[in-house]
Amino acid sequence: MIEDTLSQIEKRIQSAGTIDAGPRQELLQLLGTLKSEITELSRTHGEQAQSIAGFAEVSAHEATRAAQNPELLRLSLDGLGSSVREFERSHPRLVQIVNALSSTLANLGI
Repeated sequence: MIEDTLSQIEKRIQSAGTIDAGPRQELLQLLGTLKSEITELSRTHGEQAQSIAGFAEVSAHEATRAAQNPELLRLSLDGLGSSVREFERSHPRLVQIVNALSSTLANLGI
């Protein structure tokens, strides 16, 4: 289920006409790293890993919509950030990746 969600995000990013090549490549690289981090996390914290993937999907959706709603993007990014907060000590790389992903997606909405 998590892999399906992450694959959906990848497809959305690849097909989004609103993203330039540079940011698209950056997002895809971040997503690749996020996949490995979430896969690792899902072995011990399945529900939390699914939650992170779900918020990442919603955030990607909001950031790549043709008619963006800044409030919905902000809310989805806040949810994504909240979904990893408890892992700051145990999975710092995951938190770094989510923060970088959130920042890049937020910058798309500018």
